[in-house]
Amino acid sequence: MTSPIFEVSVQGMRGVIIPDTIAEPFIQKGFSRVKVRASFRNNSIEFYAALKKYRGHYTMMFSKNKQKELELFPNDYFTLQLFEDTSKYGVEVPEELEAVLLSDYDAYQIFESFTKGKQRGLIYAITRIKNSQTRIDKSLILCENLKRGILDSRELLKPF
Repeated sequence: MTSPIFEVSVQGMRGVIIPDTIAEPFIQKGFSRVKVRASFRNNSIEFYAALKKYRGHYTMMFSKNKQKELELFPNDYFTLQLFEDTSKYGVEVPEELEAVLLSDYDAYQIFESFTKGKQRGLIYAITRIKNSQTRIDKSLILCENLKRGILDSRELLKPF
């Protein structure tokens, strides 16, 4: 499922209003999370987002980092296109985390028992790490902490 390309601007600090005609087909088919391609001039980024109803409009968050990456200024119009989210967790999983989880079945089972939101939060925490070796190290710490029974998201990435 793919939407047509449409034009938007950032509303407030970090919100984008998605036209009902674009959002409703996704919502009706059960896709409250979508993959998004945003383009402005010669820049383009892809990311995952949630479609939320807020004050009678469908909206999605569009962070300052994404605005900076596209080199947007306030009041600039840019294009979006929405795609069906076919990812398992609603976000791309860093290959380092995926490899560590696949090598540790017990930790994987615990990770799978979490809500989708908690899974995404942990994936985002690993994704924010720039260095590949550090992502591996943090993924290993995450798995060990899961097996030790630590379930608090604030504690899961701390060394034991």
